[in-house]
Formats: sequence, structure tokens, C-alpha cells
Amino acid sequence: MKGYKKLGRNSAHRKSMLRNLVTDLFREGRITTTEMRAKEAGRQAEKLITIAKKGDLHARRQVLEYVFDEDVVTKLFDEIAPGYESRNGGYTRILKLGPRQGDNAEVVYLELV
Repeated sequence: MKGYKKLGRNSAHRKSMLRNLVTDLFREGRITTTEMRAKEAGRQAEKLITIAKKGDLHARRQVLEYVFDEDVVTKLFDEIAPGYESRNGGYTRILKLGPRQGDNAEVVYLELV
């Protein structure tokens, strides 16, 4: 079994889409997307928060490689990561909203706990 879903995209498009989803999640705190995309974006967000909890320069550069917006990285290091200092994982939550009108895809909220 492979460790990720293809999400109907080629690798470059999939990576870019997930980077956008994670950037928006850190910026807004909650995003609406499909269930499969939320699961994949949640995995990436959990890894980045764990890296950000270290708080050093190397960790900041690692996160900057993935997240598009420098302001979001600053928010991640200054506001988000310190709030999870006593928590070992489980930083995101998925809340189901029901099927989407057009194609019946399961729509969810992906939010930071």
C-alpha cells in the first residue's frame, strides 16, 4: 500500500494543491474541502506543526519550503505551534458536512483543534 492518495492529479498539481490547502488552513484556522483532500492536507499540517514546535531557524526554513506565505509561517511559529506544546499529535479535526450538491462528494471542515 502506498502512503498517499493520488486525488486524480499528477504529482506536481497534487503537491501544489496540498500546499495551498495547508497554507489556507494555517491562515484561516478552518477550511472546507472534500474528505479525501482533507485527510491528505491534515497529514501534512500535522507534520509541519510538529516541526514548528521545535521553533529554531532550521525548523522555520523547513516549513518555508512547504508553505507558500511567509506571514503564515510567522503565524504558525508565533501563535499556532506554542498552543500545542503539551500535545503530541492530533492537531487537526475533520467535521463532516454532508454530500456536495453537484457531484455528491463528501464535504468536510478541516480545522485546527
